[in-house]
Amino acid sequence: MLLRLLQWGRPALPRIVLGGLTALGASLLALAVPQVLRAVVNGPLLTDGSRAAVVEAAGLVLLLGVIEAFLVWCRRALILTPGTGVELAMRRDLFGRLLDLPVEFHDRWSGGQLLSRSMGDLSVIRRWMVFGVVMLCVSATTVVVGVGLMIATAPLLGVVYLLGAVPMVWLGFRFRQDYKAVARRARDQAGDLATAVEESVHGIRVLKAFGRGEDALEDFVRQADALRTTEVAKARTQSRVTFALGAIPEAILALSLAIGVPLAAAGRLSVGALVAFFATAAIVNAPVERLGQLLAMTLDARAATERFVQVIDTVPTVRDPEVPRALPPRPEHGSRVELLDVRFAHPARGRAVRPPEILTGVDLVLEPGTTTALVGLTGSGKTTLLQLVPRLYDVTAGAVRLDGVDVRDLTRAELRAAVSVAFEEPILFSASVRENVLMGVPDDLPAAEAQALLDRSLDVARAGFARELPDGLDTVIGEEGLSLSGGQRQRVALARAIAVRPRVLLLDDPLSALDVTTEAAVTARLREELTGTTTLVVAHRPSTVALADRVAVLEDGRITAVGTHTDLLATHAHYRYVLTALEAQDDELAAVDRERREQALAGREDEERVVDEVADESAEVAR
Repeated sequence: MLLRLLQWGRPALPRIVLGGLTALGASLLALAVPQVLRAVVNGPLLTDGSRAAVVEAAGLVLLLGVIEAFLVWCRRALILTPGTGVELAMRRDLFGRLLDLPVEFHDRWSGGQLLSRSMGDLSVIRRWMVFGVVMLCVSATTVVVGVGLMIATAPLLGVVYLLGAVPMVWLGFRFRQDYKAVARRARDQAGDLATAVEESVHGIRVLKAFGRGEDALEDFVRQADALRTTEVAKARTQSRVTFALGAIPEAILALSLAIGVPLAAAGRLSVGALVAFFATAAIVNAPVERLGQLLAMTLDARAATERFVQVIDTVPTVRDPEVPRALPPRPEHGSRVELLDVRFAHPARGRAVRPPEILTGVDLVLEPGTTTALVGLTGSGKTTLLQLVPRLYDVTAGAVRLDGVDVRDLTRAELRAAVSVAFEEPILFSASVRENVLMGVPDDLPAAEAQALLDRSLDVARAGFARELPDGLDTVIGEEGLSLSGGQRQRVALARAIAVRPRVLLLDDPLSALDVTTEAAVTARLREELTGTTTLVVAHRPSTVALADRVAVLEDGRITAVGTHTDLLATHAHYRYVLTALEAQDDELAAVDRERREQALAGREDEERVVDEVADESAEVAR
């Protein structure tokens, strides 16, 4: 699995390898120091005690230490920068994949899991690439070379040390088996915890309004405690192997001392060789003891890589065709949209039985330049049908055609440049009003033309309030536009859909949060501006039907009637039933609106009365 990282790490591989070689050089220089000590002990210290030889040896040791420190610095300088570049490339590809994947993928993946993959997991991978993998290879080489030098220096003691490696290898294998599962569980739980935070922050108004903050806190603490338990299990597993990898070499050194001293006393082993053996063992013990940490880091990186690749390897179900077609030139009187025997059901998502079809054979033609209202009961599939036109979802069967071309034969970029959508739940970004409205406009549009387009779109959507914000149209409206009211967000989102100047405009009841007066004004401007644009409006309020030239009735997954509002009232019983339900809902909303206006008026009257009373009292005191 970790080999998959070569896909992103290959450009940085030369510097990582060079950094590894410098680290290896530093370790080998450290192993050379005991051999210098061996020569000094067996030479001047045990023979003539030459001061010059000792000074020369000390100078050599100092030189080796300085070179070793320099090589360690080189390792850091060589590896750190390309490591961050690899992380950047992986993060860019992950975000690009998330943008490329269809809405269906995002319906079943929580934002917290994706966020933890793009931040925490990639940080784990970067740390492993710039330190873990390098030091793992260097440590393994250091141990092998060090044990070889120990065997060459003191064969019997070296073999004793080598035999002690058997239980350490077994412990490493057991550690890998135990730690792998708990490491993956910890990464997944961290993603779940991020999801809990994200949902609570986004839903903070609901939590406060219903007084459920304590419940949210309890749920968060429960998940945080589960993550803590897993992390403690990780730490215990790692501590056991770290303790063993530290204790076993020390025990072997004690045994080697017990064997080596008698050998040296008997003259079967030189004092210098004994000193060199223990100095080498001290150097070798450091990477051995660090092995547990490096193995844990490697397994954490493996779990993080699995989670990363899980997203990267997801194949988009909505893709561009291998040989795309192009749309014909934009017709003067508007584009024609055809839905031919359209069927749709959500994917099975691992279930044995596919969910039932939402649309069971829709036939509908949107004539060029006309506005069609789509009416149906709640849950009838109106919003789903609308989202099939720009391929936010793909049809299960049938076809959607734009100006005679199947939308699946177009690139998504060309299709979505021709089709614009305003959703009932407007999503705005933490950017200025200007940037939000002009999001779908080409970047190379001249500034004057872009400004004119911005002004026109805001006027049509009756979003002129944006000019009165603290910084005007350059005011940053905050995350998801929550600094604006619901009606203001809908009007900015509607202006964004209009600014694209699309061939086809899809409106998913974009005026539901507006009061009746503002809705009527926006509807009137839309009727003026939609000339030459084919429009499909999902109507949840009877007043929205007034925008349409024709009305299509969606019933039981099919279009059961298409006609004018007057004709359908006279001939279609289900349409009358749906309209009656919508009118009742509309009347309720209008009553709420009137009540709010009356409360506001009463509040102003109370305020004026209090002001008058205070003025009268002041005048009386003055007299």
